[in-house]
Amino acid sequence: MPMPAPEIERLIKARFPDAQIELRDLAGDNDHWAAHVVSAAFKGKSRVQQHQMVYDALGGRMGDVLHALQLTTAASAD
Repeated sequence: MPMPAPEIERLIKARFPDAQIELRDLAGDNDHWAAHVVSAAFKGKSRVQQHQMVYDALGGRMGDVLHALQLTTAASAD
């Protein structure tokens, strides 16, 4: 079952309320997404740690409900 953009945003925002999120549906199927997430919570974290934080926010849905997520992250300047 595909995961629509509002659900992905809701899950990420629940963990990172300050997050700026840009989502792009890569295949037009709500199942293959590209996401760029910016949050102050990422400050001082490696890229791997930042990505793990986002995957954790998705609550185990990666590979199941959400088939593919091309992820980029950045710490906000705030």
